[in-house]
Amino acid sequence: MLGFAGPVARLAEELGKLPGIGPKTAQRLAFYLLKADPAVVQNLARVLLETREAIRYCSRCCNFTDTDPCSLCRDPQRDHTILCVVEDPRDVAALEKAGSFRGLYHVLHGTISPLEGRGPEDLTVRALLARLEKGEVREVILATGADVEGDATALYLARLIKPLGLKVTRLAHGLPVGADLEYADGLTLSRALEGRQEV
Repeated sequence: MLGFAGPVARLAEELGKLPGIGPKTAQRLAFYLLKADPAVVQNLARVLLETREAIRYCSRCCNFTDTDPCSLCRDPQRDHTILCVVEDPRDVAALEKAGSFRGLYHVLHGTISPLEGRGPEDLTVRALLARLEKGEVREVILATGADVEGDATALYLARLIKPLGLKVTRLAHGLPVGADLEYADGLTLSRALEGRQEV
């Protein structure tokens, strides 16, 4: 930030490294923090440090947690025979918010993306296979994204899992509720047709 003291410019630069924060938003946040009550800034700094130190990966599902195993993996009310494989911890939060899935999760922490130099060894695939070999899981739901990387990751995992004799399913992709067919693209319509269910 031209015209501002070094610390202010550095603060805005660091805030700008956060996902979804552009230069103007970073500058706005920096000025907000400078004007805020010192207790607000101290609380924010303390919570950031405490969270960073307290959060780790669950030894079972690889999701973020402050207890190991996490509360979802420990929950006896969940169906331990169904495992939903997702790309990111945010996907777990989205599925939990929807409230319709009562099984367990496994977080890959990414997708296979050769263009970005990310292969299966960079994901939690080994931990997933070790978990499946214990014999408790009967169905694996591949809930990766509906993009090229998500599809490639799902296909790769399906090829690894099917020889274990487990049922492997993929989330249906298609039209959102309330959408008009005329506004849907061809790929979305194709996936909606493929994921159709008997009525």
